[in-house]
Amino acid sequence: MKLKQIALIFVGLALLCSCSVIQAPAKEQPSTAPVATPAPTPTSAPSSTVRFSATGDDLIHGQLYLQAQQRTTDGSYDFAPLYEHVAPFYSQQDLNFINQETNVNDEIPPSSYPLFSSPGAVGKTIYDMGFRLIGMSNNHSYDLGANGIAATKRFWAAMPADVLTFGLVENGKEDEIPVYDKNGLRFACLAYTQYTNGLPTPQDAIAHVIYTSDTETIERQIKEARALADVVLVSVHWGNEDSHTATDEQRALAQQMADWGADLIIGTHPHVLQGAEWLQREGRSPALVAYSLGNFVSAQSRPDEMIGAVLSCTFTKQGDQNVEIGNVQFHPTVTHYGYNYSNVTVYFLKDYTAELAQQHGVCTDYPYFNYDYIESVVKENIPAEFLP
Repeated sequence: MKLKQIALIFVGLALLCSCSVIQAPAKEQPSTAPVATPAPTPTSAPSSTVRFSATGDDLIHGQLYLQAQQRTTDGSYDFAPLYEHVAPFYSQQDLNFINQETNVNDEIPPSSYPLFSSPGAVGKTIYDMGFRLIGMSNNHSYDLGANGIAATKRFWAAMPADVLTFGLVENGKEDEIPVYDKNGLRFACLAYTQYTNGLPTPQDAIAHVIYTSDTETIERQIKEARALADVVLVSVHWGNEDSHTATDEQRALAQQMADWGADLIIGTHPHVLQGAEWLQREGRSPALVAYSLGNFVSAQSRPDEMIGAVLSCTFTKQGDQNVEIGNVQFHPTVTHYGYNYSNVTVYFLKDYTAELAQQHGVCTDYPYFNYDYIESVVKENIPAEFLP
């Protein structure tokens, strides 16, 4: 019995040892086979987009600032009603440009045609509307002489730091390219004018305009801007007043500027609408030129001077690629006033009515002015692809 019991004990121990070996994890041996690296998860390159708008001539005639003063009781100026019907549009954009046709300051008394001086309240109002890029190169830049240039520069310098004015270039700073940063995109901003109504650069002026005839400087500035920025904006005051036809000189200079590196060319001065088109160029997507956006506000007297447009578009940059211009639209505008230039204000055409058109003060001398006429001028001058 004892031998049998001993044998059973040995068998049990053997079974226990066998179970321990089975349950123990096998030691992992190093492998010499190559290990596959997991493929990275695809990710989109970061993109930046800026919703942009460009607006034509902010031409502050005497009727406009006198009406603004009559709205107050202390001699100040209230320009808000002039723009109230269009103001909400600009808050929907990321960056807004306007051609400020007149010198703006609080040092020189207001004056009207032919030598313009506008109250500082104009500048503060358009700032409150959302304008941050202010073009100041036009045929009225020299209206107030050296003192007007200095006063205008001081006024804008005292505005909030997020305003950029350009076009009145300080002496000796022609090689300094104004750049504005927005939503991760860098905008280089340049402005030129064809003439200054025969007025030469004033003696002792602290700043001056650059004329469109100075193509050597324009080429150098645009090429420098191209190297600095994602978007090159160029405002050009050119063409023939009251003509809907862009001249051969306008078209030739536009193509040159596009070839040098301009992305968007914003035309002003004719006071009426002119066409727009894409300009092909080597190595980049097409540039866009609007030959004239027409008047934004004014107290001029001809029917077509009442009709302008605001340009809107998006600038988008995907990763390291060049910026693309998209969603281009021209939003027609109508400067409206009653008899004898009363209650001047501006509307988008989409908010204007046939009844208002019949009441327009311009109808006194031009009875053919009506809503259908406005639409016909827009359609004749803005390509259908750009209209909402």
